[in-house]
Amino acid sequence: MAEKRDYYEVLGVSRSATEAEIKSAFRKKAKEFHPDLNKDNPEAAEKFKEAQEAYSVLSDENKRKMYDQYGHAGVNNSAGAGGFSGFGGFDASDFDFGDIFDNIFGGGFSSFGGGSSRTRATRGSDVLMRVNIDFNDAVFGCSKDINLDVVEECDDCNGTGGFDSETCSRCHGSGTITSEQHTILGSFVSKTTCPECNGKGKTYKRRCSTCNGKGRIKKNKTITVNVPSGIDNGDRLRVSGKGSPGANGGPNGDLYLEFSVSEHEYFEREGDDIYLEVPLTITEAILGTKKTIPTLYGNIKLTIPAGTDSGDKQRIKGKGIDNKNNHNKGNMYVIMKVITPKRLSRDQKKIIEKINETDLKDIEIEKFDKFTKNNVN
Repeated sequence: MAEKRDYYEVLGVSRSATEAEIKSAFRKKAKEFHPDLNKDNPEAAEKFKEAQEAYSVLSDENKRKMYDQYGHAGVNNSAGAGGFSGFGGFDASDFDFGDIFDNIFGGGFSSFGGGSSRTRATRGSDVLMRVNIDFNDAVFGCSKDINLDVVEECDDCNGTGGFDSETCSRCHGSGTITSEQHTILGSFVSKTTCPECNGKGKTYKRRCSTCNGKGRIKKNKTITVNVPSGIDNGDRLRVSGKGSPGANGGPNGDLYLEFSVSEHEYFEREGDDIYLEVPLTITEAILGTKKTIPTLYGNIKLTIPAGTDSGDKQRIKGKGIDNKNNHNKGNMYVIMKVITPKRLSRDQKKIIEKINETDLKDIEIEKFDKFTKNNVN
């Protein structure tokens, strides 16, 4: 027979662990190794039994003292030695197995008097909705009308689902049906939602025709949402209480709006910074100029220095996006793009040819020409 492991080691707690820590550790082990949840693991049942045995000792003050002093020889862990039969002496009267059995049996158990019930109020699930938004509206913020279907309490019956209530004859007002189930752990008393009254404990002589007895109805509504400035692609905005309806009187979930921002014809966004490509004529690039530049906040005059190349960049501080979410203000970057004319008049061509005779080559062109001349096989 294999030697028994230390009970503290089995539960993964220290020898100074509190009662609450021991109980919490056993809950984790019970979930991890329950046989019904580990049918493909032949060792699970044995580990589950080992954890039960450890808990039956360490959760009992007298047994724990004996174990601490004399080890395994100081305690008797045989089945039926007090407590619940089938748990090797484990007294489960004060232990809440509700969430464990919810996983095994799908909920509805009141195992040992401490489990959960399907009649409890449950919050509705959240809903994700994608919304297209204009570039400028995303930058500056806006009020946007959103059309959606919402589920609300029926006005005609005030959410009850019917009229002239009376105690449910099947569950006698408890909202649950009690039954007994036999498992490998023994017999368990379970409580399931009464199918007659859906857990309400009462029925109605007249069903509400507006909501068909459900207490809630779907309505198509247009809600107005305040979109903050600085919204970007993929950003989400939460609208409280506009998601799926809850169950058994639980609150609605939330609505999440995910934004898709349209592209601008000239401005390009990168985070909170704005990029603008500015076309220049050859003469503007060569001689320099003062050029009117559009920004998000109106036009400004920008000095273009002489000898500007395509790709040269200037930063205009504080002309990016004023983001109310993160309190950052971006910058604007102007990218120069020198445009080579595709069509020249006869006079323009003569002028260019005359300029070319003056040898416009600078040091970079001269270096490249020298390299090309020497690049002979």
